[in-house]
Amino acid sequence: MTRPKTASARRRQHEAIERMPRTGRAAVAAGLAAALLALTGCVPSFLSAAQPASTPTGEQVDAALEPFYTQVLEWERCGDALGCATATAPLDWDDPDRGSIELALVRHVASGERIGSLLVNPGGPGGSGYDFVADSLDYAVGAPLKQRFDIVGFDPRGVGRSTAVTCYDDAEMDDYLFGIVPAERGSDEWVASVSAAAVDFGEACSANTGDLLGEVDTVSAARDLDLLRAILGDEQLNYLGFSYGTFLGATYADLFPEKVGRLVLDGALDPSASDAEVTEAQAVGFEQALRAYLEECLSGEGCPFDGSVDAAMDEVARILASVDASPLRGTDGRMVGADTLLTAIITPLYSVESWEYLSQMFESVMFGQADVALALADIYYGREADGTYSDNSTEAFRAINCLDYTYQSDVAVMREKAASIAEAAPIIGPYFGFGDIGCSDWPYQGDRERAPIHAAGADPILVVGTTGDPATPYEWAVELAGQLESGVLVTYDGEGHTAYNKSNTCVSDTVERYLIDGIVPSADPRC
Repeated sequence: MTRPKTASARRRQHEAIERMPRTGRAAVAAGLAAALLALTGCVPSFLSAAQPASTPTGEQVDAALEPFYTQVLEWERCGDALGCATATAPLDWDDPDRGSIELALVRHVASGERIGSLLVNPGGPGGSGYDFVADSLDYAVGAPLKQRFDIVGFDPRGVGRSTAVTCYDDAEMDDYLFGIVPAERGSDEWVASVSAAAVDFGEACSANTGDLLGEVDTVSAARDLDLLRAILGDEQLNYLGFSYGTFLGATYADLFPEKVGRLVLDGALDPSASDAEVTEAQAVGFEQALRAYLEECLSGEGCPFDGSVDAAMDEVARILASVDASPLRGTDGRMVGADTLLTAIITPLYSVESWEYLSQMFESVMFGQADVALALADIYYGREADGTYSDNSTEAFRAINCLDYTYQSDVAVMREKAASIAEAAPIIGPYFGFGDIGCSDWPYQGDRERAPIHAAGADPILVVGTTGDPATPYEWAVELAGQLESGVLVTYDGEGHTAYNKSNTCVSDTVERYLIDGIVPSADPRC
């Protein structure tokens, strides 16, 4: 499964990619994302269970959860017009006595007549909602929402500034992400090598994270979301979720339909899809986006390809096969094999505005140069120019997905799945297979049944889908809107991952009228 890039990561990608030189070996240093702001942390007042249970919304909760639902957040200034706080949640919602974890929050207070709080999740799983709001508030939400809502970014359990999943140091992460397996892809030797690396990674995550590693599933995160709603003083949840954030929001709606206020789910995941179905759909989506890029490239100037789109697609397949057999070496010593090159291809495909940098990357690889490809892969993984990693999104992504899906351990079945993906997406699909290996021997196994989410009884929920979204294909938005008892589909006919607060005013106006005024479209506006 390919990680749908979070909205905050896409914002960093745009900043980083704009600084990438047209050519040359300086691409790595110049092409990385800007450093994150240094933000001040703070600690909430945490009331004991012995005190009277009175949540800010006057709700009744189980006695074991009273200390969590009656806590009072202490906000401290931590940036320009921002406040930060730390909430405390149970490590295990089914057994609150096992201990607690911290959840990091950042808030921009409404500048006008306040409706309530709007919690925002940028996706992932593993994306930092704290950084999304703190670093790029204007990218996260439009001006009308900032006026009427307190915009609250939060790091879900396991992520970023919250109690986090921790696995490898920077050097170990480099080896894990950029190491080359000296065996034919899919062979017994290759599977054994990749499996050993996955086991080592899981063991390190378990040793360095502890019991939290088994408690970072999306159901637990959705229960955290309800806790945050209550201690922020909102009777119902107002929420804007992108990509994986749609799965978190839909899960919340299914658990707490009566607490659903106004939910917008942009770039939807289909909650009923298995890991294999998700992976195949993403392979097809990115292959279609690659074809769309090549159509535009070949119609303009400076394209590194020539001839027909089909011929260019075949050339991309040859390039991937070439580096798979003979990886390229970057100036820092790291190697670019097919997996890293695929990441470098996928990164600019998230946004049409980044397609020109894909041309630069292909041209450099054709000349045997690896640095532009490494720069794009570094943006995807949050790797800085000095070799450090700016976040734990890769580690959190693996840990959360390993609990949210079930995985296959039979290598023969893995090969069948890989063949199916390669048939569906013959250019890049051959490099999407065998994803089960990462989780089949994970220290904690997930048991969530993949099934439709109905959220019976919930107020209307907006589901936004982009027809050319490569990471969360449009069909998933159609599926989710159909599954939800109160789902309302908003279609954006365009390219790129997610649609709100971009160039299309139709989508933004529809979303903002719904969130601010409760106006639900009577039919899909087909923006």
